[in-house]
Amino acid sequence: MQIIPVIDIRSGVVVRARAGDRDSYAPIMSALAPTSAPVDVVAGFLALHSFERIYIADLDAIQGSGDNRHEIEALVERFPAMRFMVDAGATSSDWRGVARVECVIGSESLRDIESLRARKDDPDVVLSLDFRDDVFLGPDTLSNCADLWPSQVIVMTLTRVGVGAGPDFDHVVKIIERAGDRRVFAAGGVRDARDLEQLEALGAAGALVATALHDGALTRPDLDRFSGAQKKGSPKAPLQGETPALSWRRKDVLR
Repeated sequence: MQIIPVIDIRSGVVVRARAGDRDSYAPIMSALAPTSAPVDVVAGFLALHSFERIYIADLDAIQGSGDNRHEIEALVERFPAMRFMVDAGATSSDWRGVARVECVIGSESLRDIESLRARKDDPDVVLSLDFRDDVFLGPDTLSNCADLWPSQVIVMTLTRVGVGAGPDFDHVVKIIERAGDRRVFAAGGVRDARDLEQLEALGAAGALVATALHDGALTRPDLDRFSGAQKKGSPKAPLQGETPALSWRRKDVLR
């Protein structure tokens, strides 16, 4: 189970995401960092644990009101051992080919299925399947057509972000069942280590987290424990046509 911290950047600072209501996001106040500057927040994450990847949402780019490329480039330069997953909305493809940057294609920003088809075999392209509650944000066929998915897929439920509601286990299970051997990451709602354990039992390759880190609900021992399990060999997303035993185990976890 790989744990990936998230930073949402708007107007050059990290903001605290809540329920996908982007207009209400305020600069973050965190025990991990002295300021809301992206460099300070990432340094705070790394002081807590030796994370390997950071997810960045460039909110200005996603909303079409500018971008935070300067701040993201500064992070890439400042932290040379880190990989960054960058969602920059319709301009995400501008990050393709940049060293140590994975280009996140968010379904909410995707208008052209064929452009995704042309990029799906790139190992540095990640698809985020975005939901607002039960509503899929993106082309209607995309959530069901696994042939269009790259090797890494995020299940992002925006309305669960930062509100303590827990992960969207139902959507995570459905996507894992369609994903074949792709790696599936859960995003939105992770509260603590128990949520991570349930996601791991369901077959998730990892989870994107923010609030649980800033608020101290995920501790250094928690992070070290999951990191140790990953080094021993994280569970792969189950193949289609899984055994009935696994299906029953998933139902038990969801109760």
